[in-house]
Amino acid sequence: MPIRAVLWDIDDTIFDYAGADRTGMRQHLGLAGLPEAYASVDEALDGWKAITDRHWARVAAGETDFLGQRRDRVREFLSRVMTDAEADDWFAGHVTHYEAAWALFPDVLPVLDRLVPDYRHAILSNSSTDHQHRKLTMLGVRDRFEAMVCAVELGISKPEAGAFHAACEALALEPHEVAYVGDEPDIDASGAVAAGLTGIWLDRRGRGPRADLVTITGLDQLPGLLAGDTRFGAPDTFG
Repeated sequence: MPIRAVLWDIDDTIFDYAGADRTGMRQHLGLAGLPEAYASVDEALDGWKAITDRHWARVAAGETDFLGQRRDRVREFLSRVMTDAEADDWFAGHVTHYEAAWALFPDVLPVLDRLVPDYRHAILSNSSTDHQHRKLTMLGVRDRFEAMVCAVELGISKPEAGAFHAACEALALEPHEVAYVGDEPDIDASGAVAAGLTGIWLDRRGRGPRADLVTITGLDQLPGLLAGDTRFGAPDTFG
């Protein structure tokens, strides 16, 4: 049976999270000041990214919640004991600049237009529903996706098969009828394949190749991939 729907990751797949986060934090540090542990803004930005990755992994493992990871990121980044209110206040300063930098990748709207009406669309994210709903609404694309499943509310995170299956159930489709597109090779593409979906790794940063994964380097390649062979066969690499 052919692919009937495309299931999407959000951050660094359709939304330039890394770019917005770095821009927002650079501007926030310009006002809040550089933490003592870092010799330069660039070093601090790299440290913030490493801290963010580490604490999101804790969320995925069920070790903390959405607000908890935000507060713990701030405390570790500043190397400071802080109340929840103090951490929330500092993070709010970053959010102001971060949200001002929100943007879709340039290839997102063209590919969504090209894939209509042949494929249905939905979201599977390891974040929270309220956060991602607001983000997609502000970016003007929430109505492009008929369903959205997020790990915080679901209680299961990618790459667990149950997360992918929950998104398929929201579409009332079998896993083999759904393709999943995401920027992480293991969490997204490999996880989708293990769950019975067709996993597609969007390697925007040129980290490949991965011979075990169907790979694209830009979303402009996705319509041709779907149209050319809806079951894809052996892993393929574009670009």
